[in-house]
Amino acid sequence: MAIDLADYDRKARASVKAFWRNREKARQKQIEAGTSDQGERAGVTGGKNMDGFLSLVKDLVTANGLGHAEIHHKRALLTLPGYFRPTKMWDILVLHKGKLIAAVELKSQVGPSFGNNFNNRTEEAIGTAHDLWTAYREKAFGETSRPFVGWLMLVEDDPDSRKPVRDNSRHFNVFPEFQGASYLKRYDILCQRLVLEQLYTTACLITSRRSAVSTGNYDSMSEMTSLRTFIAAFAGHIATEAAK
Repeated sequence: MAIDLADYDRKARASVKAFWRNREKARQKQIEAGTSDQGERAGVTGGKNMDGFLSLVKDLVTANGLGHAEIHHKRALLTLPGYFRPTKMWDILVLHKGKLIAAVELKSQVGPSFGNNFNNRTEEAIGTAHDLWTAYREKAFGETSRPFVGWLMLVEDDPDSRKPVRDNSRHFNVFPEFQGASYLKRYDILCQRLVLEQLYTTACLITSRRSAVSTGNYDSMSEMTSLRTFIAAFAGHIATEAAK
């Protein structure tokens, strides 16, 4: 079965440019209005930073045979029932004939507060997936095959995100792979383990520098968590559903 990657690399570069450009626009807008948020949050509250990747997901759905599917990205249509809580809002939902085909989260993080944000993102990612799969077990989405559940994270490539981090665990040893690992490495480990534990179909880590606002350059930390791996898995799932 052939799959179409929808010229993903070119579109991903455009998405990276838009990410950094939109962050700066949001920051400048708040400064001009005199209502700037603290620190880097001023670049987040615009809400459009990951829209380029949202468009890429939509293109992949169409390119792989489900152009007639419902692709939801507006806030009012993004909730799914949970098991430990009533509902959870996702970033993208794909439905076809009343069946949940895919649910995708699009996240990002820039410096300087990599430590606190890493812990928050980790807890959020694990909790979200566990809640969804438990709801799936309890037939919250009806009698259906497993949907594609994806987690895509863009993290700033910065000296602070690459430097070794020391942890303090007084009673028991931290796992060796985390000892001295940078925040980028920790995100890579997180993404790999989210997939190994079957919490997500695929989890992707994109790294990018602020200078990519003019180049669109991005990178990955490992093949398992690369954008290409994420795109191929998603396209394959869509093509499989279209062939049914």
